[in-house]
Amino acid sequence: MKSKTLRQKTVTTPERKNVALVAHDNMKPALIEWAEKHKEKLIKHNLMATGTTGNLMQKQLNVPVKSLISGPLGGDQQLGGLIAEGKIDVLIFFWDPFEPMPHDPDIKALLRVAAVWNIPIACSVSSANFLVSSPLFESAFERQIPDYEKYLQERL
Repeated sequence: MKSKTLRQKTVTTPERKNVALVAHDNMKPALIEWAEKHKEKLIKHNLMATGTTGNLMQKQLNVPVKSLISGPLGGDQQLGGLIAEGKIDVLIFFWDPFEPMPHDPDIKALLRVAAVWNIPIACSVSSANFLVSSPLFESAFERQIPDYEKYLQERL
């Protein structure tokens, strides 16, 4: 069976972005430290995070962070759903490459959906530094995403 290539369409990511912040337990201190260094850039955006990370970020940085549920309890899947709905523009996910996680399939699904919907992803301090230092982090920019409406029309 031949698979169809999903058509793409152009969308504009706004100047004020919805930024998701996620960190595995061993990486939470690194994310907090990184976020403190970049607080002035981050507060220009809408911040959200999975459970514990969100609560820690809000306490440590004293900035509003919308907390979702904890990653192992479905927070990673919750974020994936928000990405597919176009409600997250950037994902900063400090995951621990040395620690196997019981919810590894959820993590892989989150990274996959972020790639499918073509949002910027940072998985380390270095990549997060590059991301927030880009002029695109503070301006609107165009990106290609799957044209799901066209896909549905063609299936009928």
